[in-house]
Formats: sequence, C-alpha cells, structure tokens
Amino acid sequence: MFGFGHGEILIILVIILLVFGAKRIPEMAQGLGRGIREFRGAVREVQEEISEDDSQKQNSTMETTPDSHSVSQGESSSETSSDKKSPDNA
Repeated sequence: MFGFGHGEILIILVIILLVFGAKRIPEMAQGLGRGIREFRGAVREVQEEISEDDSQKQNSTMETTPDSHSVSQGESSSETSSDKKSPDNA
C-alpha cells in the first residue's frame, strides 16, 4: 500500500488520533463519505449527459448523411469506374 509497512501506517493513525481527537475523527469520516457520494453522483450525471449527446449526434448524422454504400444509377455494385473498359481498348 504505497510502500508503507504496517508499522508506518499504525504510527500515522496514532498521530492523526492525537491531532484531531477521538470525537472529531468520525465527523471527518462522515464528511468524507458525503463528499465521495456527491462526487460519484456528479460523475454519473456528466456521463449520462455525454451519452445522451453522443446518441443525439449519432441520430442526427444518420438522418442527414446519405448512405455511403449506395450505388449510382448507371453502375452495378460489382463495377467501378476503374473496372470499366473504354471503347478504345475493346
């Protein structure tokens, strides 16, 4: 865990207990928990907005752009302009 051993973590926890006191630590943990929940909620909202925007963009581009695989009226799907022989080469 970040290169800390069990002894170092125990010393850090004892120092935190001495600095903040036993009554203050649960209050800080509750505040931290609330902050994490609010952050997760905000992240979820942003992800939903992004996915809604992406789906709207995909729908609008599908409606406005023509099908790229369509074949023009003079050509079949197996012929392309490079495959056609000119009358001179026949």
